[in-house]
Amino acid sequence: MSAMNKFRFEKREKQSALRTLIITAVSVLLALVCCGILIFSVGSKPLKVYETMLTQVFLSPTGIKNMLRSSLPLMFCGLGVALTFKMNLNNIGAEGQYAAGVIAGGAFVLFGPDIEGVPGMIITALCCFLGGAIWALICAIPKAYWGVNESITTLMMNYIALMILAYLCLGPWKMPRQNTGMTERIPRSMDIPEIMIGDIQISVGVFIGIIVAALIYCAYKYTTGGYQLTVISKSPKSAQYAGISIKKNILMVMSLSGGLAGLAGFMQYAGVAHRIVENMPNNAGYTAIVIAYLSRLNPFTVVVVSILFGGLQNSTAYVQSLGVPSQIATMMQGVIMIFVIAGDFFQRYRLVIAKEGKA
Repeated sequence: MSAMNKFRFEKREKQSALRTLIITAVSVLLALVCCGILIFSVGSKPLKVYETMLTQVFLSPTGIKNMLRSSLPLMFCGLGVALTFKMNLNNIGAEGQYAAGVIAGGAFVLFGPDIEGVPGMIITALCCFLGGAIWALICAIPKAYWGVNESITTLMMNYIALMILAYLCLGPWKMPRQNTGMTERIPRSMDIPEIMIGDIQISVGVFIGIIVAALIYCAYKYTTGGYQLTVISKSPKSAQYAGISIKKNILMVMSLSGGLAGLAGFMQYAGVAHRIVENMPNNAGYTAIVIAYLSRLNPFTVVVVSILFGGLQNSTAYVQSLGVPSQIATMMQGVIMIFVIAGDFFQRYRLVIAKEGKA
């Protein structure tokens, strides 16, 4: 008889916070080692690069301010995507819903009534929300009534919204005497305010994101809609037997998800760029998919992971200033994402080695 090893993965029944922390830390460390090899291969010093990233992006007041600003669209897109994933719906269209929200909000600011200040800000935010919600609803209706795959429709709608946005910024909405596609600046009275906490300037949008995350969490825990969403995600047949309308929930969840992605456009429009540019979404909707996955659909974790991703994105400019090629700087983001996602797999599953006897 000779022993033969057989490998398989088993899902962990319990996932301790300590294991999660250790595996995440090890994943990030391995990613940094891998990136360090790439940085060294192009003639730069990895430790110097990492020191600059840490001090300039994650520890300095200016770096933290910019990190929080950059996290805003990721945060709202991530919350929206996580909401659909919670119901086992694949909303791959946050990028297009973001763009649709920006278009709707921009249309009000550029061509609507002359309403400025807080009322104008609220109406603009509502327009952005409705723009994203309607764009998502276009895909939700075929899914709810005819079973059309929402992954394909939401993905296709991205390109349509992005093309419309580019056309408007390069054409009828373009600011005169500009070589790049951008609109006029939003009125300053409609800018999302920032407050000082110590030496750090923090956008009010971050607090709005935390409030939205809290509302979603409470909806999951304490409302009938949250309960129905959980039941549908676990067993659609059981939900139907219990009299829960799956069609209604698909329409509602997809619309809310698209609306949150549209609010991401408002945050970028009124809180960061203060004008609309042709490439405004900048892959925030796609990054939100990774953020939602890593956050395990927990809205509070989405906020934290979005802030970290915002800092990671901003670190690219500082890395390039040290002579690291832009391709390497961009690839660093991808390497860290891959290692963290791989680590998350080992948080959920464990490797089992079984021995089998063989004659």
